[in-house]
Amino acid sequence: MMKEDIYRCLQQRLDQYSLGFPKTETGIELLILKKLFTKEDAEMFLKMTPRLENPESVARRIGASEDAVARQLEDMASHGLLFRVRKGTSVQYGAIPFMHGLIEFQVKKLDPEMGMLLKEYLNQAFNKSITDVEGMFLRTVPIEKSMVSEHHIAAFDDAVAMIMKNETIAVTECLCRKGEKIMGRGCGKPDENCMMFGSMARYYLDNQMGRLVSKEEAVEILRQAQAAGLVTQPATAQNPSGMCNCCGDCCVVLGAVKKHSKPAQLVFSNYRACLTREDCIGCEVCLDRCQMGALTMNEDGVAQLNPDRCIGCGLCVTTCPSDALRLEAKPEALRRVPPANGFEQMMQIAINRGVISSAGDR
Repeated sequence: MMKEDIYRCLQQRLDQYSLGFPKTETGIELLILKKLFTKEDAEMFLKMTPRLENPESVARRIGASEDAVARQLEDMASHGLLFRVRKGTSVQYGAIPFMHGLIEFQVKKLDPEMGMLLKEYLNQAFNKSITDVEGMFLRTVPIEKSMVSEHHIAAFDDAVAMIMKNETIAVTECLCRKGEKIMGRGCGKPDENCMMFGSMARYYLDNQMGRLVSKEEAVEILRQAQAAGLVTQPATAQNPSGMCNCCGDCCVVLGAVKKHSKPAQLVFSNYRACLTREDCIGCEVCLDRCQMGALTMNEDGVAQLNPDRCIGCGLCVTTCPSDALRLEAKPEALRRVPPANGFEQMMQIAINRGVISSAGDR
């Protein structure tokens, strides 16, 4: 493999994972990769797969010194270029996608130059990758206070239940809001409310990308984020590795979805808002709470709801002073059960993108 081609090969490999990493006419994606990877690290990444391996296995497979391989793998993991799992004295490494992976792992190193590159790349190519997978990357779960007491909420749709079943929880800054802030923009909403669980949390803690929190503090952070008008979005799995709290102004995923004419079609959500217009007092509070522009005011000064834009987060419901808005479960035929785990989620994304067939063939 010629050295000058290494970054194009890296782009093509990353395009096979998760949401992909599509090529652009301008080649801006190569500038991003060159800022993240040395040529030596790019070569090593191409020798890895998402399957976790220890250094001995990698060294044996590629015919290299185990000590040298171990040093390089650890260095790459410490720079957010590989995922790492430690169990006792054992350590394993694996390749990661562009998102969630490479870019989120730069949360503590993000600078204005990378922020500008990412913003331009999103506009040129990556936003389409997000909308093409139809809700399989992140999903919306309802705000706890938006649900009436008689509703039964499945555990995989209950954000508090997701938090409480995890023993290791890390909280970190939102990369999206941080990126907008360092470029002199931003929405002003709280930053430190992206949560990681289990082995992903441990990776963030080991790399000093986040801080350890108790279950109780995590729940309080969640409730503060929702009070601030952020949409709770765990990964689309029954046992998610992380949970974001997002805004429509800064969030990469919500921003891409918001540009679509029918966001409801693109988001994995089992709930939707309903409006009783006769009860609306025209206060317009819901307009600011809704991150998708699903609520507007008509000529009579009464709210109107566009169901094609509602993603079922419940933010509008919790601040409606006249109870004109409520959140209800979608009809059973429209409800969905998320994949069991992150691996199944990534497989479904790959199928949706056409990277593999439903039979699992490349």
